[in-house]
Amino acid sequence: MEYINESDFRRLDLNLLLVFHALLHERSVTRAAQRLFIGQPALSGALKRLRAALGDELFVRTSHGMTPTPRALELARVIEPLLLSLQQALHARPAFDPAKAERVFRIGLSDALEVALMPRLMQRLSEEAPGVRLIAREADRTNAPAMLDAAEIELAVGVFIDCASWQRQRALFGWSFVCVYNPELVKVRGRKITLAEYLRHPHLLTSFSADLSGLVDELLREQGHSRKVVFSSRNFATSPFIVRQMPAITTVPTFAAATWRDALGLAVSPLPFETPAYEVSLLWTAAHDADPALQWLVGLVADTFGGKPVR
Repeated sequence: MEYINESDFRRLDLNLLLVFHALLHERSVTRAAQRLFIGQPALSGALKRLRAALGDELFVRTSHGMTPTPRALELARVIEPLLLSLQQALHARPAFDPAKAERVFRIGLSDALEVALMPRLMQRLSEEAPGVRLIAREADRTNAPAMLDAAEIELAVGVFIDCASWQRQRALFGWSFVCVYNPELVKVRGRKITLAEYLRHPHLLTSFSADLSGLVDELLREQGHSRKVVFSSRNFATSPFIVRQMPAITTVPTFAAATWRDALGLAVSPLPFETPAYEVSLLWTAAHDADPALQWLVGLVADTFGGKPVR
């Protein structure tokens, strides 16, 4: 790429190139002014500045109107294609070919969603867009919107109750809480765990605040019950390995439970009490609405998981 010296343009208002273009085609100050929707005095003043900047009369009045000088005709061979190329670039929507693209996307999501979604998504990328690479960054509803605004990530995946007016949201799938345990260590009489069985065993908790109490504990207290939480973490990764080793229960989203069940042979049961339902969605900034690459990725994720809860 050739170096551009910005100081060469200090004397020239690039809008004057439109004045040059209009005079070149109209050969009349009056008609050029009408073409540009400005007054004739304004166009005459612009022509004066253009002459001073380029050091040439450019257009001289003759019986045939404003006739371009040899210097103006020489400049026209450069300026006319330049203006046309600029117009085409400003109005053309950039294309994105995933099969040939080389692009890195930064996605913010929890470790549970990363484990649940990334294997299938990476498989599709390897087949459809082998040059596309992903960087996963830990994010949740508390920090993902700010990370998007700071351009630390381009796309967020999670539960977002509210989003700013300059952010876009697209729903993927719903989920609810279920409990996970090792059926060899936690004995359940039926296919669904009872409240007594649920309360009898120690619990592992995943909490954004890494506290020993969470939403489930609030719901239990409303019914006059409590459970014993023996381990708490912001991350989901450790809990399935703990429940494999001890008679404990962890309560997690259905998409996390499905992954652990299939990979580690753990049991999944509905909870013996009501909990709210939630929705996983995509979040990005409106500034990326015109980015065909990101919109392609949004579409790919939605096609892979939209309306198809990971169970």
